[in-house]
Amino acid sequence: MPQLVLSKYENQITIFTDYLEEYPDTDELVWILGKQHLLKTEKSKLLSDISARLWFTYRRKFSPIGGTGPSSDAGWGCMLRCGQMMLAQALICRHLGRDWSWEKQKEQPKEYQRILQCFLDRKDCCYSIHQMAQMGVGEGKSIGEWFGPNTVAQVLKKLALFDEWNSLAVYVSMDNTVVIEDIKKMCRVLPLSADTAGDRPPDSLTASNQSKGTSAHCPAWKPLLLIVPLRLGINQINPVYVDAFKECFKMPQSLGALGGKPNNAYYFIGFLGDELIFLDPHTTQTFVDTEENGTVNDQTFHCLQSPQRMNILNLDPSVALGFFCKEEKDFDNWCSLVQKEILKENLRMFELVQKHPSHWPPFVPPAKPEVTTTGAEFIDSTEQLEEFDLEEDFEILSV
Repeated sequence: MPQLVLSKYENQITIFTDYLEEYPDTDELVWILGKQHLLKTEKSKLLSDISARLWFTYRRKFSPIGGTGPSSDAGWGCMLRCGQMMLAQALICRHLGRDWSWEKQKEQPKEYQRILQCFLDRKDCCYSIHQMAQMGVGEGKSIGEWFGPNTVAQVLKKLALFDEWNSLAVYVSMDNTVVIEDIKKMCRVLPLSADTAGDRPPDSLTASNQSKGTSAHCPAWKPLLLIVPLRLGINQINPVYVDAFKECFKMPQSLGALGGKPNNAYYFIGFLGDELIFLDPHTTQTFVDTEENGTVNDQTFHCLQSPQRMNILNLDPSVALGFFCKEEKDFDNWCSLVQKEILKENLRMFELVQKHPSHWPPFVPPAKPEVTTTGAEFIDSTEQLEEFDLEEDFEILSV
């Protein structure tokens, strides 16, 4: 990547410096990823909730991507970092729960450290900048090229196939339509036999209990990461979608949204009135690796400053909503909320249908390509990416 472009963005901290003011003294509720806070009396609790989210930013001085590529993602990796933040929130909910809280220099559960290590800037970490950039080649993106929200969703869907520990089902909707039948087909899996149950993540008691108990023939549920790429206008967001968009942050399954401005991505985690609250990846920090004891110093992976805000009408219309459904009942509840809050609008933000549309190609749940290497080795060679189909892009407008 040209050094000129890198230097141009190296010191970019944020576009919206005017949103660094203190939060107003108001009786309004703030919604953060499905939880509400009363701003007037719970400001410290609100800031604590926000700082607990994993914060991924530009990094420098990591090993060159692909061996000869860039050693910093400053200037081009912001949407990849936002995708990492959304996925990390899904993994936190999967292993630790939405109510888990983080405190500086406090010992954290081993699952937390393991989640963090999935995102380190090394080619052998399953959701590293290296893996995401190289998997993007299969989506028609050169290494060092900026991603839009749909591209990052497609990349995460493919990388998740190699991630056996988290065992996520990733569904990315097409044509503004979520198909219930397809999701249940993908997430319902036969229970593991007793001899393999020990290999499951430690919190997967539901599945292993089903395989031993009276409900041995009931399918288990693979935790679902649901991503809904949308275009909410032509050149700017259509105000008719504002209420439905905000409603998504109230859902207990919410993972927020990917979006921002052309070529400037942000991870939106909630709202106050008509202002969206977001985590900003446009800070360049030095690469952090595991320490000798196998843990990661996590001080640079949490944003301890007051979070930033922007008016929702300033949002680029190309976004991607994220939701996490750990169990089937969570997905059923999400469907009920969508029916009640999203589908009531005359101009719907997206559609939720029971059956697979007859004019679509048949739905085939994604499966890991038949290779004998690990996922990291597999996508280390971009020549082998043609195993994957090229998905049609759905991008934020370019400049």
